[in-house]
Amino acid sequence: MKTCILIISLLLTMFGGLKAQQTFYNLDSIQTIEIIFTQQNWDFLLDTAKHGSGGYLMAESVTINGVKFDSVGVRYKGNSSYDSTYKKNPFNISLDEYKSQNYQGVKTIKLANCFSDPSMLREILSYSIVRNYMDAPRANYAKVYVNGDFVGLYANTETINKQFCSDRFFSSNKTFVSCSPFVVPTPQIKSNLQYLGSDSSLYFLNYEIKSSSGWNELVSLCDSLANYPASFENVIDADRVTWMLALNSVLVNLDSYSGVFCQNYYLYKDATGRFNPIMWDFNMSFGGFPFAGASNTSMGTQTIQSLPKLSPAIHATDKYWPLINIVMNNPRYKRQYFAHLKTIMEEIFASEKYKTDAEFLRSKIRGIVKLDLNKFFSDEQFEHSLADNISVGSYQIPGIETLMNARMEYLAELKEIISASPQIQPVQPNSAEKGQPLVLTAKIENALPDNVFAGVRFSKEQKFEKIQMYDDGMHGDGTGGDLIFGCKTEMKSIMAQYYFYAENNDAGIFSPQRAEHEFYTIQAKLPSPKFGEIVINEFLASNTSDKANENDSHEDWIELYNTTDTSFDLYGTFLSDKFSLPQKFMFPENSIIPAKGYLTVWADENDATAQFIHTNFKLSASGEQIIFSASDGAILDSITFGTQTADISMGRCPNGTGEFKALVKPAFNTANDCLTGVYEEHYAESGKIEISPNPAENSIRLHHQFSVSQKYTIISTIGEIVADGYIDGETTVSTAEFPVGMYALTVGKQRVMLMIIR
Repeated sequence: MKTCILIISLLLTMFGGLKAQQTFYNLDSIQTIEIIFTQQNWDFLLDTAKHGSGGYLMAESVTINGVKFDSVGVRYKGNSSYDSTYKKNPFNISLDEYKSQNYQGVKTIKLANCFSDPSMLREILSYSIVRNYMDAPRANYAKVYVNGDFVGLYANTETINKQFCSDRFFSSNKTFVSCSPFVVPTPQIKSNLQYLGSDSSLYFLNYEIKSSSGWNELVSLCDSLANYPASFENVIDADRVTWMLALNSVLVNLDSYSGVFCQNYYLYKDATGRFNPIMWDFNMSFGGFPFAGASNTSMGTQTIQSLPKLSPAIHATDKYWPLINIVMNNPRYKRQYFAHLKTIMEEIFASEKYKTDAEFLRSKIRGIVKLDLNKFFSDEQFEHSLADNISVGSYQIPGIETLMNARMEYLAELKEIISASPQIQPVQPNSAEKGQPLVLTAKIENALPDNVFAGVRFSKEQKFEKIQMYDDGMHGDGTGGDLIFGCKTEMKSIMAQYYFYAENNDAGIFSPQRAEHEFYTIQAKLPSPKFGEIVINEFLASNTSDKANENDSHEDWIELYNTTDTSFDLYGTFLSDKFSLPQKFMFPENSIIPAKGYLTVWADENDATAQFIHTNFKLSASGEQIIFSASDGAILDSITFGTQTADISMGRCPNGTGEFKALVKPAFNTANDCLTGVYEEHYAESGKIEISPNPAENSIRLHHQFSVSQKYTIISTIGEIVADGYIDGETTVSTAEFPVGMYALTVGKQRVMLMIIR
């Protein structure tokens, strides 16, 4: 009989509904990754693959923070950071290359070797800054071992892949482009979005398409930028572009679009039809890559003296940087660019927040850095890297604080930074109901009256619509000439997100200043089901031959059940596959679930039809979460599940009220057939399992009296699976990496509390 691994949301109830969170990229934690190869010549094989097909080598196992995965794909990655002579090369680890598995939802792990960075801070510190202003990968550190030997300290960076796009842009099946040359870049081979002609083959060396198609759409984007610059905001997210360029300038990050090769970023085309830039690879930020470029002939080499004074307007008239051309030669975009640049300066550098963050990171890694015998710089260079310039080949890498102190002095004297911007004081709007007028107002001083607008949208999947604001007494703004500006629109949903922007002849300003990445929100109140009234009743996360959707495609689905005698319109409630993003998908209007009835939605990233509702996410067959939330954000039901078997659903037994069990016969939109469930033939019974010690410190011993192997799972209070495996008579589980606290240990039907102490 087949066995299906089941992880339920037991602890969410046991511990008061605490939300599950990912810790794999938390800045305050250092990961431990242990790779075991059976091949003694593994390094040679990885080098050979890197120089050849670039394929994966199967590792016998990869253990992450004590959680072991077998049959894992591993390969070397990187360009300048990789060399066959290095003892510490960057890794790409694919947990699901050979079998369906993940760690906290993560399937691919990117480990950078801190090449060309004596501080070993640039990658992590830069990402932590960038994430304040635009969507970017999470990153922290990892200790990496191979066959028991410590290789070194690595930067552990979230992969920019389909899952990243799904979480940030609410789809994963649209055009996705890696903007780094497919060959070794030169001043002539840039990923600069310059229009080269209508033949897509002209772009093959400059970009890599990560989606199933997209060359024609990339060519169309380049054509629009070159020949129809007025369409800029319609073909690419202009605000993300200005944030990217401002961040590159402040951080003196030239191994980027702003430097000689115009590389190290991605583009993803979202549901609005616009491309979104995503920044990548910061090991040479803070002046670590001194090549700004000029035209398509020069490296534009900078010196340790010129880097702090690199102009924010560099490449403004150089046709080989079309994004910079458009931004710097449009008065409004240019003012917005400098508004963003000034915000970064004030929040991160004038406040010296970056120094505090740098010292925090140094304190976390200092002891590990000393043990890293394969790092590219000495302990002394690491200790002095914030202040001292350190030679690398023919150039010097500047001390981070020395560089940024000088850069802030230079930037602070620029006219665009000194000029007084308008002042904005938002006025809290009255609550608005869907279909009713929405009035937005703000007190705005020192602005040109015709240059004030609000950005408004009614879904996070939409782009912000720019609405002119007036001080004429006719737009909900009070009395004309009182410096209260207003605009009117219709509340088109239960939620509105908005920001304000104003400018004069010299400067612009946003409110909030991190817009469009951050914004104000007003939400209408809607009746919402209470806890227990609507439940997740069944789901199928690996559909290969079960029911097909209206497009005749076998896709994931989620079934909700109404336990009450009253029908509900679920409009304004939410479904998600991530506790960190609980409001990922909002039910549309007329999402009716009848009394004692069902509502099943397709989790397939397709658009809604008259027949079915489709979510903007898919389910992972290797395990994740499903969360159902009320319009006010309260979690109404959730489940955390493990690896799924094709065409076997998980459903409540008894229907609507019981715990989740595997069902051989999925029951799409009907009562669960609990008589055909899949069960393990031998469950551990109370008293048949020995656990010692409990409380435990660094390990526990599990022993059972059955003749067959028993599955065990250890779950933390936040719903995270911290360990699982099988007990073949007796096994020892390492708990050395477990934080102190309570855990639930499940073996078959038996559940006991496990306490970790130190």
